[in-house]
Amino acid sequence: MTPPDQIAAVPRQRVSKLLAPWLERRWPAVMGILNVTPDSFSDGGRFDAPERALAHAKAMIAEGADIIDVGAESTRPYKGATPVDEEEEIRRLRPILRDVVALGAPVSIDTMKGNVARFALDCGAAMLNDVWGLQRDPLMARVAADAAVPVVIMHNREAVDPALDIVRDMAAFFTRSLDIAAKAGIKPENIILDPGIGFGKTPQQSMSALARLKELEVFGYPILVGASRKRFIASVSPSEPDQRLGGSLAAHLLAAQNGAKFIRAHDVAATLQALRVACAIEDLR
Repeated sequence: MTPPDQIAAVPRQRVSKLLAPWLERRWPAVMGILNVTPDSFSDGGRFDAPERALAHAKAMIAEGADIIDVGAESTRPYKGATPVDEEEEIRRLRPILRDVVALGAPVSIDTMKGNVARFALDCGAAMLNDVWGLQRDPLMARVAADAAVPVVIMHNREAVDPALDIVRDMAAFFTRSLDIAAKAGIKPENIILDPGIGFGKTPQQSMSALARLKELEVFGYPILVGASRKRFIASVSPSEPDQRLGGSLAAHLLAAQNGAKFIRAHDVAATLQALRVACAIEDLR
């Protein structure tokens, strides 16, 4: 494996037909979060009933969401979510996933399990979002390769280590994930990298990852950032998750300025407005 500090800069990879329109426009694509879970850190239990989940997906699309990211297992990075098996995850998805897909916006499935990803793809999902970057379930890379769909490879860690240079750790992690992807036959144009804000990181490391986001451009892949309502915001300005809109917008605007092409957010309308206004102002410089 190539050491992270010896990775040569590579040209931007080709992109899939699904991703191309978003990568060509001036502001990032916005991925709206739909958690059909009882215990997600910010909105657990709000959308676990099928009718509420569908209504929320409709609302986010009306607000301008480019993608709806559906998750049926909480991956709360710092309070210890209760793991669920793949049967339970699929049970939560079954009543709503096809209906969300039928709304017309591309749907991403947020899962670390290959069989759940396969079920979601069979229901019409168009993207995979793996919070363990293809390194938790060996089946995930094969499912992504066979379906030839975009896959978000997110950085994660089993435990926080405040002594780490977190960006160097991300580089090593992504090098391993990309090796897995290549061996499975995932096309480079289908890969998106995500620094995993809040996952296996101290608040300071999450902010460092955002500040140094451009260093990930060495890999040549589009970057997704999901800083929405994350705990690092409260480390700067004490607040509960539903009081962190301002901090979320600040983080996402800086991420966009540093090259992020996808933003994963709870508050779609406010996020999209902020991104478009910032873009309009930048165009006048």
